[in-house]
Amino acid sequence: MKSLTTNKHKILNDPIYGFTSIPNELIFDILEHPYYQRLRRITQLGLTYLVYPGAYHTRFHHALGAMHLMQKAVKTLQSKGHKITPDEETGVLAAILLHDIGHGPFSHALEHSIVNGVNHEDISLMIMDRLNEQFDGKLSLAIQIFKNQHPKLFLHQLISSQLDVDRLDYLKRDSFYTGVSEGVINSDRLISMFNVRNGELVIDAKAIYSVEKFIIARRLMYWQVYLHKAVLSAEFTLVEILKRAKYLVQNGTELFSTLALNEFLKKNHSLEDFNTNSGLLDTFCLLDDFDIMTSVKEWVHHKDKVLSLLCTKIIERKLLKIELQDQPFELDYILEIQKKTEAKFNINPNESKHLVFTDKIDNKAYNPKKDKINLLYKNETIVDIADAADQLNISVLAKTVTKYFLCYPKESEH
Repeated sequence: MKSLTTNKHKILNDPIYGFTSIPNELIFDILEHPYYQRLRRITQLGLTYLVYPGAYHTRFHHALGAMHLMQKAVKTLQSKGHKITPDEETGVLAAILLHDIGHGPFSHALEHSIVNGVNHEDISLMIMDRLNEQFDGKLSLAIQIFKNQHPKLFLHQLISSQLDVDRLDYLKRDSFYTGVSEGVINSDRLISMFNVRNGELVIDAKAIYSVEKFIIARRLMYWQVYLHKAVLSAEFTLVEILKRAKYLVQNGTELFSTLALNEFLKKNHSLEDFNTNSGLLDTFCLLDDFDIMTSVKEWVHHKDKVLSLLCTKIIERKLLKIELQDQPFELDYILEIQKKTEAKFNINPNESKHLVFTDKIDNKAYNPKKDKINLLYKNETIVDIADAADQLNISVLAKTVTKYFLCYPKESEH
């Protein structure tokens, strides 16, 4: 009788890159793990599909794409004489595969709402450590690279820098699924120009125009997709839904939710709680977009007027009106809208704060003070892209642009 063995060398078909491969058994086993399969149920762009209907791609798609680009990057550097051992190659592939594993439901939209003050990088590291135990230490090198503790700095820069394979994939992928052509970049060209000097990642200078295009594409994608005003309205409404739900549950109101979500509604867990309660990480890893949306659908019918109204606006896509401007909104103007909202819906100031709220957004296309994009010239000089670019003033793109927004129900206008 034939023994049943699993073929762990798979070929996948990606809509962006075509056929991609799973290079070894460790990578296959990571992909097969329930912690990782959860990423199939977490959208890459949160509620962006309410504006761009095609934007339903997931964190799973993105991580596989980033791993494919990492394979190309490793081969490019090896072909230029830079030594990357088989163990280091597996380590950097595992690290890029796991770089987003700590994302919760709806990715960045609810990053600090499910667990207060804990970002996805912290949770990613906790999950990596847990997986490393289960895989008998085979992820130790990947964790070392991810934490920037490996002597070859360029390996970490391939994962996290201002021109890394993470950004190369998400710009191209998000552009494809949203249909926003301004985000299209030539990732093959950029990767083929990767090089290493003094242990750090550099770009061959002849790719200067491709680098400029990359920086501009990222800036345009932020304003046109990631910080689109309707997306902001939807995602901040979702944040307010979670705030209201937490308030109600913690004050004794019975509220439908999945078991995993209920754990994070009834208690304000901190990073310390994850360190002292090992089961909490398992509970977090049960959460995905479906927990949130199933609950939101049910809460539409809840007796709490504010929660019901907010949930209805998401489910029926009747989003809060949003105003954007360069200066903070006048307090008198905010209070006037709050009073109109309170009168319209017969609610108190403690309730209207979930319907009328203001915040700010920042966008900086390039930060010359952090992980510079360095160009390598034939005479071996290394120049920051901000100083080398001749077609546009990168220093202008390095300036932080801040915009303030105010959200409120359209009904409050009248």
